[in-house]
Amino acid sequence: MTASRIVVVGDALLDRDVEGTIERLSPDAPVPVVDRTGEHARPGGAGLAATLAAADGNDVTLVTALGADAAGTELRVLLERGGVQVVDLGLAVATPEKLRILAAGRSLVRVDRGEREPSAVGPATAPACSAIAAADALLVSDYGRGVAAQPEIRRALEHAARERPLVWDPHPGGPEPVAGAALATPNAAEAEGFAPGAQGSGPAATVARARILLERWHCRAACVTLGSEGALLVQPSGHPVVVPATPAHGGDACGAGDRFASRAAGALAAGASTAAAIEHAVAAASGFVDGGGAASVRLDGADRRADAPGRPRPLGGGGAVAIAARERAAGRRVVATGGCFDLLHAGHVRMLQAARALGDCLVVCLNSNSSVAGLKGPSRPIVSQAGRAAVLEALESVDAVLVFDEPSPEAAIERIRPHVWVKGGDYSAEELPEAELVAAIGGQVVVLPYLHGHSTTQLIKEAVQSDAA
Repeated sequence: MTASRIVVVGDALLDRDVEGTIERLSPDAPVPVVDRTGEHARPGGAGLAATLAAADGNDVTLVTALGADAAGTELRVLLERGGVQVVDLGLAVATPEKLRILAAGRSLVRVDRGEREPSAVGPATAPACSAIAAADALLVSDYGRGVAAQPEIRRALEHAARERPLVWDPHPGGPEPVAGAALATPNAAEAEGFAPGAQGSGPAATVARARILLERWHCRAACVTLGSEGALLVQPSGHPVVVPATPAHGGDACGAGDRFASRAAGALAAGASTAAAIEHAVAAASGFVDGGGAASVRLDGADRRADAPGRPRPLGGGGAVAIAARERAAGRRVVATGGCFDLLHAGHVRMLQAARALGDCLVVCLNSNSSVAGLKGPSRPIVSQAGRAAVLEALESVDAVLVFDEPSPEAAIERIRPHVWVKGGDYSAEELPEAELVAAIGGQVVVLPYLHGHSTTQLIKEAVQSDAA
């Protein structure tokens, strides 16, 4: 897959979690005593959004402002370790930091450090403006600390929004989105604050607020995120679209908004429609929360507590290449398979379940729209790559999806480096052109048959005949 160039613009923070256990109360005050068992740092704010976008396989540049201090240096190292190129505008005050104290997986208290002075952000630089101009898609991750309000940066963003998708994740203390943004993504509380004239609660009030913001901000779509209830999308024409979320099982919601916005920007960069991008973003945010939220992001080499239940989660709950690398490093078996999966049927599902049973992690290498058209003809695919990826990722047997543009999956296999490469259908290993590559990287090819009587081509033929009748 050709990586999309995504530029994230916004305020990066240094987040630090101190984990511990609670077994007693303090003798000098009725407060719990936390016995520290671990600590780790990660990028926060726009830095987290950029890290998650990079984990999805995108080529990511972060335009931000870092202080000339130890926190700024540590944050830059973490970002670069996460595959993010940093363009620093400079910050005249301390790099903002957020410290969370956690026990039993729950946050007890948060301590914020760093002044909120928008005027402390340095001037726009040529590298920053060049990165914005060259992006396939942009994400403004505003945390109200001045980067999104910088006049030259705003002019560059407004110009870029005329030609490519721009997602704006707003903040109550920040500026309004630039005109022409493809998508604004306030959460429910933010939407209520931005549009106080729309009284009441429930879907009707949310729709009214989204329409107010759509008109005021001159954006092409407004999507109000609703936490565990999903998201509500409003566009200038047509009915509102509600995208429900898959319930998360008690996960940490910290960072879910960054996961939502970064995945939406990536989907738009890949050519998805706005509605499809929202579906993909809701699924990603739900999986992110279920996987532990921001606390699951490990870039500093720190480990979870030794007694933490379950296997370690991959970086940020997403990113096929990152997932495969993490599983290999942990000594677990990576399984991969490939295909178009245009109309998912029972044969596909049975094969994917069998493939997942061969290891600890299953990555699906998915032919892109252009790749499917080259293989199947101009009338295919029936379902876009974003839609096919979203359906596959919703399956319990699938851990991640990697979209590739080439006619065959060799380049994707080199990136994933699976222990087992599974092919569905009537093949022998000798007939597969990728078999030699799999063997060269030390892997094994396994052929699993599709369920007899199920075929995408046959389903399409039956649908056409039904319409003709």
